[in-house]
Amino acid sequence: MSHEQPGCLWVVATPIGHRDDFSVRAVETLRSVDVIACEDTRHSRPLLMHYNIATPQIALHEHNERDAVDAIIQRMLRGESVALISDAGTPLISDPGYRLVRAARAAGIKCVPVPGACAAIAALSVSGLPSDRFVFEGFLPPKSSARKARLQELAGDTRTLIFYESSHRVAESLADMAEVFGAEREAVLARELTKLFETVLGEPLGELARHVVRDTDQQKGEFVLMVRGRGEDADGRVAEGLRVFGILKEELPPAKAAKLAAAITGAPRKALYGSGD
Repeated sequence: MSHEQPGCLWVVATPIGHRDDFSVRAVETLRSVDVIACEDTRHSRPLLMHYNIATPQIALHEHNERDAVDAIIQRMLRGESVALISDAGTPLISDPGYRLVRAARAAGIKCVPVPGACAAIAALSVSGLPSDRFVFEGFLPPKSSARKARLQELAGDTRTLIFYESSHRVAESLADMAEVFGAEREAVLARELTKLFETVLGEPLGELARHVVRDTDQQKGEFVLMVRGRGEDADGRVAEGLRVFGILKEELPPAKAAKLAAAITGAPRKALYGSGD
């Protein structure tokens, strides 16, 4: 069956590591379109060459997407078919492409998904954490103060939380999660999925944070961090206690704020007072 549909935008998932995860349909689609919009043409070229895909490529990344979209839309309105790929995984999932897809739909252009690998879903599938309800948060803010503020907003969420993180911030992010969510909250770190040094570690946040600090190999590569949602248990009480403590300490001395927050929420006072250092 031909994949050529004039004026169509194909959103194509690529492997996140192992090249054999590239679907037959994805390869055929990329061979048949008029042009491939790549997040980084240099990064995508080895994969395309491996599958003998000689289709012309153009760049569409976070720095040029706003300016490049109009030209790509015009090409599709003239009848050309375009495939959108990111460096790895499913486009738009913490990758460029949102503006292009939105503009294409607004212009009446058909958008067709060619599904495949997605690091967040791959990690969740082997995490052992509840998968019936989850939320994808992408990358947290790079600075600790902003990161903690965002984590505080998520502390009471009952869904499994999924984050992406970079190698130079993974240890700091885990430490902040342990502080905000509580050291006993269940978590899983998935590293280098489908690649040679793939690891999936499941431990309470406090232990996981210490593990990553001790084993510097666990600070290398690409990461998906997953945290169990708040339950009616100790870690839930600590998370709520930290939230209340954060409010009270703006007006009260830390010791008194911790004492009141512990009385209100039932969280251990030491877990709250230690977080205010």
